[in-house]
Formats: sequence, structure tokens, C-alpha cells
Amino acid sequence: MQYAIELYYDEKTEKQLFQLAQGIADRKISTKFLEWQTRPHLTLACFHDVDENECIRKLKVFAENHHAMPAYIGSVGMFNDTKTVFVSPVMTSSMYQFQRELHTALKGFDTKGLEWYCPDRWVPHCTIALTKDDDDEAFFKASNYILHEFKKISGKFESVGLVKITFPVEEIFTAELAL
Repeated sequence: MQYAIELYYDEKTEKQLFQLAQGIADRKISTKFLEWQTRPHLTLACFHDVDENECIRKLKVFAENHHAMPAYIGSVGMFNDTKTVFVSPVMTSSMYQFQRELHTALKGFDTKGLEWYCPDRWVPHCTIALTKDDDDEAFFKASNYILHEFKKISGKFESVGLVKITFPVEEIFTAELAL
């Protein structure tokens, strides 16, 4: 089983991002992202089997010792190999440090094969469309829609959560960051 630690936005920002994904579904381009039933987020880390109780305990302590952060979402991107369309925050050194400290707090959990979410290899992104299983044109149509509809968003990162990567995603635990 795989697990992820996700960084969540404030409610207003989350709704704005969700509307972009919903727009793709409403235009019958792709519904794959919505079918996963996950919240808009940045994935901070991915792990193989973890002791859920131990991970929750460590995540609680981590959240208590880290503050909510500004989230300035300023760009659009794509992963061509997985046909994923995403938006990205403007990254700061404190956000990279936040992710590095999370990995330190959760060291010992197996990341082998999931290294692209480890410090120094992380591509922070918020997925809006997953089109790999759709027809070839869906990726281009979804990209075009986002390129035309996306406007910069200012909000906050307010919580972190542990999810089980199942279909749909199972949110196991969420902790608010200190204010």
C-alpha cells in the first residue's frame, strides 16, 4: 500500500482550484482527477506501507511546530509522460525547508521508488487534470482550457494530511498547521 503526506490550501483557494478541475469535467474533456475524490493539494512525500498510528503521531507533532504559509499559485505546467496538467505555487526557501523538515520528522518510512517526492528532487505541483487514460486529445484540450482560464491565486497552506493512495483516495488524518 502507498501513502502520501499532502499539504492543503485554505477553503477559498481549494474551491478556486477545484473549479478548474470541474471546468475540465464539465466540458467532457476528462473526469479522471475528480474520480480520485481528492482535495487540491501539494504532495510533500510518498511512502510504502507505514504504521498509520506512528505516522499520525509524528504528523501531529510536526503540524504543531509549523505555521500556516502563504500560497501564491502563479504558473501552469504539464508532465508529458503521465499526461498530467497542474498549477504550481511560487516556491520559497521556507517551503522547501518545510518539506525537508517533514521528511526528517518521518524518516524511517520507505520511500524507495518514490524518490521524486524527496528533498532535492521534488517538483511541487497541484494536479488539475489526469488525462493519461483518456483519448490523446484530452491532454491538449485540458492544457488549453487551463492556459485560458487560470488566473494567479493568493491563499494559504493551512493543513497537512495523511492519505492512503487507493481509488478513491482515502483521507486518514489531517492536522491544522499552527497559526
